[in-house]
Amino acid sequence: MPSPAHIRTTVASIVDQPEELRELRIFHKALADVNRLRIVRRLGAGPATVGELIDEVGLSQPLVSWHVSKLRAAGVVETRRAGREVLCSLRVGVFDEIAEREKAMVAGSTSNAAVAPLPAAAGAEAH
Repeated sequence: MPSPAHIRTTVASIVDQPEELRELRIFHKALADVNRLRIVRRLGAGPATVGELIDEVGLSQPLVSWHVSKLRAAGVVETRRAGREVLCSLRVGVFDEIAEREKAMVAGSTSNAAVAPLPAAAGAEAH
């Protein structure tokens, strides 16, 4: 028999979540991993190739690419091809956007019409 806490958690996950809250959750979930935070910290110094990120965080290429894909899906990172390399950079203004969304949410003034979705965050789920 499931516990009452387990039942509440299951019911809460089924309830339709407002889009702006869902996007904030995806953003924060993407940053809840230490390796992704290390990638973000490196990109804060400027754009980097996946190879440079591998050297920085000491993970394998597939794992770094997976973490970058999670950050991209959350709207934190942008990528572009530069020949055979993939160049990664922080999306300009992403942290300011999130701070404004959170202020509005705390003040209770968010609405789907007033808040545009983060790039790549719509329909994305960070793990």
